[in-house]
This record gives sequence, C-alpha cells and structure tokens, in this order.
Amino acid sequence: MRDFHLPGRSPVLATSGMCATSHPLAAKVAVDILERGGNAMDAAIAGAVLLGICEPQMTGIGGDLFALFTRPGDDTVRAYNGSGRAPGGASAADLRARGLGAVPLYTADAVTVPGAIHAFCALSDAHGKLGLDAILAPAIRYAEEGVPVAPRVAWDWAESCGVLKDHALTHYLPGGRAPKAGTLFRAPGQAEVLRRVAAKGAAAFYEGEIADDMLAALTAAGGVHVAADFAAHRGDDAQPISGSYKGRDLVEHPPNGQGATAILMLNILAQFDVAAMDPLGAERIHLEAEATKLAYDTRSRIIADPDHTSRTEFMLSMDTAKRLAAMIDMDRAMPSAAPLTEAMHRDTVYITVVDKDRMAVSLIYSIFHGFGSGIASEKFGILLQNRGAGFSLAEGHPNELAGGKRPFHTIIPGMICEGGRPVMPFGVMGGAYQPAGHARFLSNIADFGMDPQSAIDAPRAFADKGEMRVERGYSDAVRADLAARGHNVVIPEEAIGGAQAIRIHQEGLLEGASDPRKDGCALGY
Repeated sequence: MRDFHLPGRSPVLATSGMCATSHPLAAKVAVDILERGGNAMDAAIAGAVLLGICEPQMTGIGGDLFALFTRPGDDTVRAYNGSGRAPGGASAADLRARGLGAVPLYTADAVTVPGAIHAFCALSDAHGKLGLDAILAPAIRYAEEGVPVAPRVAWDWAESCGVLKDHALTHYLPGGRAPKAGTLFRAPGQAEVLRRVAAKGAAAFYEGEIADDMLAALTAAGGVHVAADFAAHRGDDAQPISGSYKGRDLVEHPPNGQGATAILMLNILAQFDVAAMDPLGAERIHLEAEATKLAYDTRSRIIADPDHTSRTEFMLSMDTAKRLAAMIDMDRAMPSAAPLTEAMHRDTVYITVVDKDRMAVSLIYSIFHGFGSGIASEKFGILLQNRGAGFSLAEGHPNELAGGKRPFHTIIPGMICEGGRPVMPFGVMGGAYQPAGHARFLSNIADFGMDPQSAIDAPRAFADKGEMRVERGYSDAVRADLAARGHNVVIPEEAIGGAQAIRIHQEGLLEGASDPRKDGCALGY
C-alpha cells in the first residue's frame, strides 16, 4: 500500500470491466462500450481510435498496430499483426544510390502502408460483438465536436510540430502554432473517414477517394506508392512468443515487433540475483543498462519482417542469454552497442481492456515518430506514419528495405501469465525503451513484490545512444555511483515512457494501473 502522506495514485479496483490507457476520454469511452454490452475487443478498438484524435502526435489511422488478446473462457493468448508494408517500388539500393545511409525520417520514403484500419476491421469482425458502426461512433463524434488538448499532449505537440509540412500544417497546426492545454482540437476529415469505414469496412479506406487522397500527398512528396499497394494490404494472425521469469511467463508479439528483446533481457537478468539488490539503487540500474546494450545489439541484427528472419529462437535461447550475461562487468560500463541504422523514437499509444467474461486485450497503436512523417492528406487530414524508417539500408541485412516488406517495429503489447493463466495485459510506451520497460515492469513485480501501480510509478533509467538517462526520481548519490562506473549520466527533459496494466485476480477483482507520466487513467465499473 502506498504512503498516503505522499503524492501518488491508488490502484483502480472494479469487478465487471476495466480499461487503462493514456487519455481519460478514451478510457471512459472504452468503459461505456463495455457497459453497453460490448466486449473487450470492442472497447479496445473504440478507445484506440479515439486516442488518434486525443493524441494525434502519437497515433492515428495513418499508422499501425499490434495486439495480444484472449477469448472468453480460453486462456490461449493470440496475436494480430496490423503493420503495413513498404510500397512495391521501394528499394534500399535506390536510397543508397542517393548517398543515404538510413531511410530519411520525414519523407515519403519512410511511409509504409497504414495497417491500423484493416486491423480494427478484422479484429472487430472476428472477435467483437457490437460492430464497427457502434464502436467507431464515439471517435466520430469527438472528431467532429473536438477534444480539449490534455497537458502532456500539449507538451508533446509543441515539441514535435516542427516536422509538419504542407497539408499537415492546415490540419494539425491551425493558427500556425501548437495548441495550448484546453484548446479544442477537431478533425472533421477523419470523422468522415471513420463514418465511411463504419458503413463499408476497410475497403472504404484502402480503395477509392480516401486512398486517392493519401496517394496524392505521397506522390507530391516524391513517394513511389501506387493504388495497388493500398488495395493489397492485409493484416495477419500471428503466433505469440514467450519466456519465463521467476515463475511468470511473459508473452510478447513476435517479429517484426521487438518483443523478443524483452524476453532476452529478462533471461540475462535471470543470471544475477536481482532480488538482493536495492530496487532504487545504482547496482540494479547498471545491470539493466548492460543487459539493454547487449539485448538491443542482438535485436538490431536479427529482428525483421517475419518472412525474412529465422533467428528468433536464438534470441529466446537461455544459452544466448548466459553467454551475453558473462560479458557484463558489474563495476564498469561497457561502450554502447553498435549504433542502429534503424531510427527509434517514443511516440505510441497503448490501451488495455478486460471485460466481465475476462476477455483481455493488449493493444498498441502508433505512427512512430511525433506526427509521423509530417505528411498528411489534403482532404481528410490523414497523418501518415514514418514506420519505414525502421528499415535498414545495409545490403543483405534481414531488415533491409524492400518493396512489399514489413519494417522492424518498436511497438510491443505484453501479457503476463501465471500457471498458464493470463493475469495481466500490460504495455510500456516509449519507442526503443519498450523492451527495457517490459523487463523492468516484470522485475519490479517478481523481484520486489510491487503491485502494478507501484511498479509503474517507480523511477526509470535507460541506456540509450551513449547516455545513461536517469529520471529525477533517483537520488544524486545514485547518479554519482553510475558515473563512477563509467556511465554518461544525464537527467532527461522528458519522463521515460508511459505504462498501463490490468491485473486479473482469481477472486473476480480487476486492478487497474496507469502511468502518471501520461494524461490517462484506469477506469472500471
């Protein structure tokens, strides 16, 4: 139990249904859908689509999603890959010939076909109850009437809006400046898109006027996209991967997501007595930093489109973890692992919902960088992701850019199981931080007995791009200790990541937790 003398959040407790996400309006809409008789998939989709209006710098219908979920009365965790592919005309050789060493972030070269709309439609059809018309209605209404910009969203908007260009300026920077907290943001063009999708399904998005609007913007920006790239898009069911840590199973989405990295990190941590360490001490931070460097370097060599990589089992192997763990010096930081050619960033939204039948959904949804590519369509204002920046341009790399291929993705939904029973859908936003965030969240629970809210509230540190980023929640003594071990310690301006979780107790209780680093909350009924 938390100290009620200090600032903090209590867990949210309910019995019939729960949502935890990064914006309160999305959490409320999800719970409303549950109370109307919808299931967890209906509620998760309704909330996620609304997040694209509430947090447009983070996500939207021009992006991708991954999902893990269960069905009522069935403990099997299932996965869905809602990520899009590079246009058929894309070629790493062409970009190398232009003298490029990486896919340029804010160009049409980085835009892959948006996968989210097809995923929402497919998941609703296969696993929902209410139908698209009902579950898209709240987002349509808010897109037309407007949502007040939340404080954290306003901060992110101002930080990221410099990438907006052409039509995106009209739709996302009215008046020429980022909106302040409390300003109403409207997206009537997106309301019309959602209205057509609700009536006619995914084809309304991937063919006809809406697709033509996106293609026109991409063509004007120098893209090689054609109508067939959009019309051919389909998402896929996928087979989850998992690993064990201290009697709990961590279930992750398979490649082209980076979930295997979290499992590898935990396998490395399992070679040390983490539970004997100070949970807020420098020794633990140092160990996690070294495990991060090693696991992320492995990831950068292996993870790619599932049709183009065959070494996922290598990442999941305990033998691999033991060999990497032997490289860790607990007294001295190793140099940063080889720099990635894939661009990493933080901008993502996550939503989790559990319903009265204990169907659980863990869904993550993103346009990659803040405001994605910065390219938006003229009529409907669809902001297009720059997920193609996750490709490598290295010749022969499994993640090398090629037409029709899916890029490496940072986004990973999570699910924790105990004794074969799913007990906690959760997610940690934050781009490259996500595997480290998953590992720390589970370690906080398994090694130190924290409840989900405490595990989320605890301060974070992250070894990234040659820096040891340490939140202000740590003491100066901890920072000095880390510096003495050779880390380049900095206090980041922005809080690290953002997490959401729902614990499913056997006695019928649901326990929601939501990160104070974001604007959102957990709500139940």
